[in-house]
Amino acid sequence: MAGLEDLYREIILDHYRSPRNRGELVVPPAHKTEGFNPLCGDEVSVYLDIDEATQTVRDIKISGQGCSISQASTSMMSDAVKGQSVAEARRLIRAFKALMSIHESKLEGEGDGADLAADLDGVRLGDLEALQGVVKFPVRIKCATLAWNTLQQGLDEINT
Repeated sequence: MAGLEDLYREIILDHYRSPRNRGELVVPPAHKTEGFNPLCGDEVSVYLDIDEATQTVRDIKISGQGCSISQASTSMMSDAVKGQSVAEARRLIRAFKALMSIHESKLEGEGDGADLAADLDGVRLGDLEALQGVVKFPVRIKCATLAWNTLQQGLDEINT
């Protein structure tokens, strides 16, 4: 298991050191949403350019500052949703939050997480699975989910 943990650590560090989709988009036409974690001071801004005709995330840019977990998760999130349909982006949001919740439930002895498993069914998370180890440190879960909550807020504000 140590080998897998080392691989996950390297994936997280790679996204932290070389974040994907870093930058800003012109607002408007893009939509900017900001997220903040008051517990630790992590900040993230998500710039979304949605193609209204195809309901696709045409472009996404991210900025912000914070711990390695929040910034790596933000990078991974942007990489995962860029070019996807809005529906698929929302599905990824649910799946990632379920991943965090299932593992948190197991650690806290609250069952096997079967009630959340449906959100993960058929969803390929790829590098995002590297963040599942975060649940061993419950205070860091909010760091990992900050970007996802911000993306969800942005999609809701755009009303797609």
